[in-house]
Amino acid sequence: MKISIDEFAALRHAVAVVIHSLDPALYQVTVAIEGQERLLVGSDGRPLRSRSLAQLRDVLARFPVASLMLRQQSAYDEMIGQAPREGPNILEVPLALPEESPPTVQ
Repeated sequence: MKISIDEFAALRHAVAVVIHSLDPALYQVTVAIEGQERLLVGSDGRPLRSRSLAQLRDVLARFPVASLMLRQQSAYDEMIGQAPREGPNILEVPLALPEESPPTVQ
């Protein structure tokens, strides 16, 4: 499912947002609404993508974002000849929006 940038801006409550790292320096965004991740698209209907993580964070700072996560699917196990996993090999890192302080490490 998709959500347009205008629909996202009109949400009455803040939602969880994930920036997906697709390739080195290529990112796209999903928004979690009612338990479903929806692809964020521009007014032209194409996925909102950027080659700059900082640029996406700046754009998202204007929207109702409850939490922000960077997600990367890793092919490392496959690359080194490990047996396939039963589940996905995903790395998730919490991010802060530009006006917030960075997440603390404990």
